[in-house]
Amino acid sequence: MTLRNAAATRQRILEHAQRQFAQHGFVATTVKGVADAAGVSPNLITRYFGGKDGLFLAATQVEIPVSDSFDGELSALGSRLATSIVERWFGAPEEDPLLVLQRASGERPEAAEALAVFLDTNSLEPLYRYLRDNGLDDADARDRAAAIDAFVLGVSTRRRVLRAELSDPAGLQAWLSATIQRLADG
Repeated sequence: MTLRNAAATRQRILEHAQRQFAQHGFVATTVKGVADAAGVSPNLITRYFGGKDGLFLAATQVEIPVSDSFDGELSALGSRLATSIVERWFGAPEEDPLLVLQRASGERPEAAEALAVFLDTNSLEPLYRYLRDNGLDDADARDRAAAIDAFVLGVSTRRRVLRAELSDPAGLQAWLSATIQRLADG
């Protein structure tokens, strides 16, 4: 007799959904395809997530611990941020929810909005507060935070969404570190 484990089944569905949304985008990913990959009935996706839209929302819940990047001297901010960024890009699997949001943002207005809210809350605002708390005036802190945020998003889009080959993590980290630091220093 096989015991059913709803939590494990739900998690397995989410993992397959994240992978498929990241690889194929929202439009090309189907409930049936995710269900088949997870080895479940499509009805379970409706039951657990309410359908494709609910599955997408659940698959794109993003968490990035940023507090470590903002602990320390301003003179080493570029290095801390670059380390965190490169670890995520090279260490995160293809089903990274942030990647799913980035790729889907051109297809789905709610994905674009979710990505914007996530970046504002988890990147732009903490970075602005950090720069302001390290002696920059309000306007300068906002401008520099916006420049760093735009730079990282641009490189991330090129690297992860457009799939440009960046096979040298150490070289990428050094370049990101120097460029972010220049932006932080003004």
